[in-house]
Amino acid sequence: MFTQPQIIAIVVFVGVMTLVATEKVHRCLAALAGALILVVTGVISFDTGISHIDFNTIGVLLGMMLFVSVIKESGLFEYTALKAAQIAKGDPWRIMVAFILITAMLSALLDNVTTVLLVGPMTLVVCRMLEINPIPFFLTEIMASNIGGTATLIGDPPNIMIGSAANLTFFDFVANDAPAVVVILAVVILAFRFMYGRNMGVDETHRAAIMKLNPKEKIRDLSLFRKSLVMIALVVVFFMVHGQLGLESSVIALSAACIMMLIGRADLELSVFNVEWTTIGFFCALFMVVGALSETGVITMLAEWIMDITNDNPLAMMIVILWASAIISAVLDNIPFVATMIPVITAIGMTGVDVVPLWWALSLGACLGGNGTLIGASANVVLSSISTKEGYPISFMDFTKVGFPVMILTVAVATVYCLIRYGLPMM
Repeated sequence: MFTQPQIIAIVVFVGVMTLVATEKVHRCLAALAGALILVVTGVISFDTGISHIDFNTIGVLLGMMLFVSVIKESGLFEYTALKAAQIAKGDPWRIMVAFILITAMLSALLDNVTTVLLVGPMTLVVCRMLEINPIPFFLTEIMASNIGGTATLIGDPPNIMIGSAANLTFFDFVANDAPAVVVILAVVILAFRFMYGRNMGVDETHRAAIMKLNPKEKIRDLSLFRKSLVMIALVVVFFMVHGQLGLESSVIALSAACIMMLIGRADLELSVFNVEWTTIGFFCALFMVVGALSETGVITMLAEWIMDITNDNPLAMMIVILWASAIISAVLDNIPFVATMIPVITAIGMTGVDVVPLWWALSLGACLGGNGTLIGASANVVLSSISTKEGYPISFMDFTKVGFPVMILTVAVATVYCLIRYGLPMM
C-alpha cells in the first residue's frame, strides 16, 4: 500500500515523463513544474531537493558546452568532415562510412548533440553537391552518435550521471563500454551496407566537384584550430586519469572551458549564451523529482521488485536492466530513466550484490536504446529537425522503421558481450 507522499511523488514523476514524451510542453518546464509541485505539497523540502542534484554531472555538461562553443568557431569539425569525404574519393557509401566513424568518434569525445549539430550541416553540403538524398546519411549519423557516445564517460549524459554516481572513471568506461561499442559499430555498418550501400549511385561530375573543394578553406581561425586540437587531446588525457589525480570530472571539464575561453579569446557573453541552459535546468529539476521518489521509499520498493522477479540473481538482474533500460529509453528520454535507475542500483548494492555489471548494463542499454525512436535521445530530435528544415522531413515512423531494428540488433550484441564479459564469472 502506498502512502500519500509516495502517491504524489509517483503521480508527479509519471506526469513529468508523459509531458516529456509527448512534448506538449518543453521538458525543462515540465520538470521544473514537477519539482515545484513536490516542494509546495511538502513531499520534499527545497533543501532536500537541492541535495539530490548531482552537481558533478551539471559541471561536466556546463564545462563541455562552453568548451565546444569556443572550438567550433575554428572550423575544425567542417574541415574534418570534408577531408573525410575526399579521402572516400566522393563515393557515397564510403562517405557514409566515413561520416559514421567521424560521428561516433566525436560523440565519444564530445556530447552527441553538439556533434550532430556540427556534422549534420556539413553532410547536407556534401549530399547536395553529389545530388543524393541526405536522409540515409542523417539516420546513420544519429545512430552512430548514440552508439559512439556510449563508449566514454563524457560521450553521453547518462554515462556522466552513471560515472558520477558509481565513481567510475573515464578509463573504466573505455575499458568496459568501448570494446562493446567497437563490435556494435562494425555490426551496424554491415547492416547499413545491406540497407543503403547497394543503392547509392552518383554522377561522376558531382563526384569530381567535391574533390575540388579545399578543406583548408573551412578553417576560419588557424590559430584557434591548432589550439583546439591540443586542448581536445589534453581534455581526453585528463579525463582518462582524473580518478588517479583525485579530481572530479566536472573540475576537468570546467577547467578546460576556462582555459579554452582564455587562449581562444572567446566572447564570454556569446559563449555563455550558447550554453543550453534549458538542458541544465531540466537536469536540476529532474534530479529533484527523482530525489522525491528516493526520499519517499519508492526507489527502494522498485529495487526490491527487480530483485524479486530475478530471484536475487545478479545475471538475471543484468539482463533485465539492459533490456528494460533500452526499451524504456526508446520511448522516453534516456536521461530521466537513468536518473531513476541510479538510486535503484545503489539500493541493490546495499544488499551485498556486486552491482558493477549492472552499471555497465544500464549504460549500454540506456545509450543504445536512444536509437529506438525519434524521441529516444536529444541528438535524434536535433538532426531530424535540421533535415526537416532543409526540406528532407523525417517523421516519427520513418525514424522508427530504421531505429528500432537497429536498437534491437545493437542491444542483442550488447547482451552477448555482457554475458561473455560479466556473465561467465558469475556462473
